[in-house]
Amino acid sequence: METKLDIAKNWLPRYTGMPLEKFGDYILVTNFKNYVEKFSERFSVEIHGEGRAMQAATNSNGLTIINFGMGSPNAATIMDLLVAVKPKGVLFLGKCGGLKDSSEIGNFILPIGAIRGDGTSNDYFPLEVPALPSFKLHKFVSDIIVEKQSDYRTGVIFTTNRRVWEHDKKFLERLKQTTSIGVDMETATIFSVGHFNEIARGALLLVSDVPLTLDGVKTEESDKAVTQEWVDLHLEIGIKAMTEIGKSGEEIKHFKY
Repeated sequence: METKLDIAKNWLPRYTGMPLEKFGDYILVTNFKNYVEKFSERFSVEIHGEGRAMQAATNSNGLTIINFGMGSPNAATIMDLLVAVKPKGVLFLGKCGGLKDSSEIGNFILPIGAIRGDGTSNDYFPLEVPALPSFKLHKFVSDIIVEKQSDYRTGVIFTTNRRVWEHDKKFLERLKQTTSIGVDMETATIFSVGHFNEIARGALLLVSDVPLTLDGVKTEESDKAVTQEWVDLHLEIGIKAMTEIGKSGEEIKHFKY
């Protein structure tokens, strides 16, 4: 295996347990196995990768969902490995902490960009290169959100490689100073590595906690409540948006790299 493509073609099935020919042209990536399980139940399709690092499933419309795990290194890994199948579009369905009064629990966020506090993306681009989504992909997603009579926020997401930071007063102050609308561990990485690999990408984030407020740090109990109330809609919007893109046949990449 001398090239990146050779490695990706070998490793994507190795990580997911799914043959390359079963991957669709449009892909949902997420941090949560239950999203893959819900997808599998909805479309009565097999989940590949049980017992492996990642789980994946594909429906009859050619839409694939992958649980890649948590954190920026895993996000970079999946966006690198997807070069093996050259997807036409990738949408990240993740959760984030809300940092503004307007980003309350249950809100959806379509980020206009992300601050690269992840560290991982530094291996792909110089620091001055912004982490941005593909505009046309986000346009499809926003149309579906409106169609579902829901609402969303826009703004910048701060992506960090730290998981346990809620106790760190200096870090919390830094978050405030960035004026970010939310904080997560993957969005900037997905945008950057997607850009590096010439993959159209986007993110639809669900606000699952409000870490800057008293008693706002996520707990097992609070996360279960968020899952029960909003995850089905989150997944539904992602499925419908990426399915509609596929049916439309519209090119997402509107410029050449």
